[in-house]
Amino acid sequence: MDDGRFIEVPYRMLPPETLDGLLEAFVTRQGYDTTDTGEGMRGWVGQLKAQLERGELLIAHDLRTESTEVMTLAQWRAFGRDLADDEEG
Repeated sequence: MDDGRFIEVPYRMLPPETLDGLLEAFVTRQGYDTTDTGEGMRGWVGQLKAQLERGELLIAHDLRTESTEVMTLAQWRAFGRDLADDEEG
């Protein structure tokens, strides 16, 4: 997505409480079962941080709506295609 609307936010630049909040919102939005990890939400947040470190997830900020979301790479790519389709129409 190189239209200048979206920027990737390096997760290491975020305060820990902000990063945790974004990851918790991602867990909730994706419908994860927080009992799966044995540690509840904290367990999922830890797993997602590991995915961020491996580059499997990213944090994207939409300059137009001023919203920030955690996305998988597949979601990022699909969102980019959907956005391009919307802008063509």
